[in-house]
Amino acid sequence: MNASALTPAPIRCAIYTRKSSDEGLEQAFNSLHAQRELCEAYVRSQAGEGWRIDPEFYDDGGHSGATLARPAMRRLLADVAARRIDVVVVYKVDRLTRSLSDFARVIEAFDRAKVSFVSVTQAFNTTSSMGRLTLNVLLSFAQFEREVTGERIRDKIAASKAKGIWMGGAVPLGYDKPTDPISRALVVNIREAETVKLIFRRLLELGSTFALQTWLHREGIRSKRWVTMSGRTLGGLSFSRGALTHMLKNRTYLGEIPHKAVSHRGRHSAIVDRQTFDAVQAILAQNARVRRERVPKTQSMMLSGKVFDADGEAMAPLIHKGPKGRTYKYYAAPAAMPGEFGAGDDDTIRRVPAAAIETLVTERVARLAPGISAHDLEIDVRPLVARVEIHASAVHILLRLHHLATAANKRIGMDKLRARLAPGDQVVADANRPGCARIILPVRLKVRGGRTWTDGPTGRVSIKVSRPDRSGILRLRTAHSILRSCGIHPDEQLDRLRHARAPCSAHQVQLARWAFLAPDIQRGILTGSIGPDAVSRLKENGAIPLSWDDQRVLVRGPQSSATRLQSRAT
Repeated sequence: MNASALTPAPIRCAIYTRKSSDEGLEQAFNSLHAQRELCEAYVRSQAGEGWRIDPEFYDDGGHSGATLARPAMRRLLADVAARRIDVVVVYKVDRLTRSLSDFARVIEAFDRAKVSFVSVTQAFNTTSSMGRLTLNVLLSFAQFEREVTGERIRDKIAASKAKGIWMGGAVPLGYDKPTDPISRALVVNIREAETVKLIFRRLLELGSTFALQTWLHREGIRSKRWVTMSGRTLGGLSFSRGALTHMLKNRTYLGEIPHKAVSHRGRHSAIVDRQTFDAVQAILAQNARVRRERVPKTQSMMLSGKVFDADGEAMAPLIHKGPKGRTYKYYAAPAAMPGEFGAGDDDTIRRVPAAAIETLVTERVARLAPGISAHDLEIDVRPLVARVEIHASAVHILLRLHHLATAANKRIGMDKLRARLAPGDQVVADANRPGCARIILPVRLKVRGGRTWTDGPTGRVSIKVSRPDRSGILRLRTAHSILRSCGIHPDEQLDRLRHARAPCSAHQVQLARWAFLAPDIQRGILTGSIGPDAVSRLKENGAIPLSWDDQRVLVRGPQSSATRLQSRAT
């Protein structure tokens, strides 16, 4: 008989060790070494069964068993999924995890990879139901022990703070660590205490944390600097708004020890008197109330909260004040740099002008909704649009079919959407969002000469969005104002118009014609899609034609007019 046939196949055994705290890990022989030594001895005792020790070390020192977010545990689970391990060996079950839910997930991962689990000090076989029951019972006690220990620690901290004892943490500016091990009271740092008093006084004078932050930065006043037990130097930085507000609300400066929503009389001395502290709290509360009541202008942007880049990063609305009072609106991802429409070496678009994307979305949604005109100025696409994604060579619009059907007063199906698509557009059902249709527009946004162009797949310009012409907007406002002064209102009945009076001058008659421009032309002037050249042609044409078709020909320019005359002659 062949001797190799009697030799069992090698079984790769990974040893996992863990210690909750990092205390003692610097020693030459610590708890992790002891666990691994016992596990190695057990594996060697099973050498006749083909067990072999895996050379990889899976050691988690200073990591709690309450979570699986541990470096060595992640590597272990990755190697288990890759079928590089046959058996996982631990000293005790609670070394693997102390959570029942996490334990169930780990055992499920082991079962999928057909990996066995062994505890050296507890004989278990995870392939049997009785072994699973015993493991679950032991793990329940391990989780119970962890929770009871946590409750004990929390109760001890609460009782100590109720007696005014400092229980550790970051020492606030103005104090040093306790030197008396019995009282454990914070020690006042004279130099830093004067800085704290100055900060409280300056807030009362300036009345704003923003102004106070600016002043502190200008004066070079920094946060507290301290050295950790490992020798790292932290702090010594300029105050942020959040850190400054937290400092001004810290009741430790009143000589108290705060614990959750309650403050207890502390054993240390106060730095700020109560009258000053209460006055500062009143200013902070008043400023917070004003900020809550103030509605940000960015909330008025049409697609606020709905625009995302290709990486799934939300593109927040951004309003920038330019020279001469001009306002520029964008949707920008966090990685976007000012003045750039791409970040890094990739082609991901991280910043788009609001006018460009809002015009594109409005026109496409209006086209897809039966019964809604693409020139309807009152259309609100926000309830219809679930998400807009800006990709390098395409724009994806996720439409809510239910809202779209309600807006159209009809039942909307994928076939009806495909029938109304623009050339080159596509529509697919979104598997991740039931009830939504993903509209794929093969366009990309870019900037040329200060204007935003939306290019199709062939490179042909399909939409141009520029800054609205101020003179055109002024003429529209003046025209509607003239009509109202003459007694003409859009909601008036025809029989009442007989009482309206005519404009008093020929110039007013000429201006009033602007109010009779086609709705899509007026909207184009207001949004900027109709540029200064077209507005100039309307100005130069003394009497604007009343026919909407003739007005559109005039806006398109001489080439369009020549084409129209040629078609009429034909």
